[in-house]
Amino acid sequence: MSKYNKLLIGFIICILCISPIAGANIDWNTFQSNLNHTGYVDDNSDFVTNLWSFNMESPVIGSPAIYGDFLYVVSQEGILKVIDMENGTEDWSFNLKGDSNATPVVSNNTVFVGNNQSFKAIDIESQDILWKYNTSDESIQGAAYVDNDTVYVGCDNGHVYGFDIADGNKTFEADLGEDKIVSSPIVVNGSLYVGSTNGNVYCINLNNTNITWQYATGDAVYSSPAYAEGKIIIGSDDDSLYALNETNGDLCWDYDLNNKVKSSPCIDEYNNNVYIGSDEGNLTCLDLRDGTFKWSHATGAPVQSTPAIKEELIAFGSNDGTGYVLNKYSGEEEFTYNPGTILFNSEITSSPVINGNSLFFADHSGHVYSLNIDKSEVPACEYLFYTLAVLVVILVVIVVVVKTIKKHNRR
Repeated sequence: MSKYNKLLIGFIICILCISPIAGANIDWNTFQSNLNHTGYVDDNSDFVTNLWSFNMESPVIGSPAIYGDFLYVVSQEGILKVIDMENGTEDWSFNLKGDSNATPVVSNNTVFVGNNQSFKAIDIESQDILWKYNTSDESIQGAAYVDNDTVYVGCDNGHVYGFDIADGNKTFEADLGEDKIVSSPIVVNGSLYVGSTNGNVYCINLNNTNITWQYATGDAVYSSPAYAEGKIIIGSDDDSLYALNETNGDLCWDYDLNNKVKSSPCIDEYNNNVYIGSDEGNLTCLDLRDGTFKWSHATGAPVQSTPAIKEELIAFGSNDGTGYVLNKYSGEEEFTYNPGTILFNSEITSSPVINGNSLFFADHSGHVYSLNIDKSEVPACEYLFYTLAVLVVILVVIVVVVKTIKKHNRR
């Protein structure tokens, strides 16, 4: 073989090694997909699953996580279920032994998740508890955050904890008062940022647990922070979305959304857009640089689900029981999915996750759904039969009443 041919073959092998594999899975293994909590997935793969729905048999409040070929979902009754993304079948499950509203985080073949009694690390291979930390019946409602060898999580007792991911040794603890930490923390440049139901947003030095700065909003903060361009973006129940300077906590801008903000921000840095839901029932798009209004899309109920972005599309759920997919530039509807067919609507506070052209979300009926966002395809509505049955019964009742009235009038 000539030297030229060897070089050519070597070049081709290198190209194949560094090129993305079409159809490969992209993990969405933490809240809002990445360490900055932006909810933006830069994924041009053509991966897509079958259309399906899966019954968790209990409401799902938290969001799913994607790791490998599987979807990790926790029900309110505290059952972790691992679902095959391709066909929607259960692979294995784990009883957390306590109610949970939390979103699981998966890293290093370990599931990190809290409930109303403890915070657990569960090994994926053995499906056993690696370690756990008891919280004395104080709930962990938010998603954890993995930074290198440490996993951080907030607790209803007002503390933020850090644990060694390998052995569960507590390496960090910050006491932020007696109010709840429902917000999921993020770590940026050696500082941890998190909100509290006491209305404050905190920046904590990870080296000494000291509070570098705190910013007081006008009401409880359930929203989780996102980070972009030197700004910490977070919502508050005082009806506002805030952009704070990461270094000193100074207000860069804020925007009044006319109702409580329990949703967390979603950020498209490429187009300088930040998206946020509110209890007003709108998803609103603002300019990341200065908070200028761009567009708003109205739903029929509060939007507490946090959006997710794939290419030109943005997806989110509403408490009106509908999953929405919009054009992220204009806010116009691409398609919607109402699994409860109006009569059996169930709130969607869970945030969607995306892998390739597949979109997954859960609702308070306890169902998890797989949709094709590229072709706007959705699974069959399980409640369609019940809706038709109710309508038939109503029609029969109306006919009987009309006939009875007519018969009475003849007399």
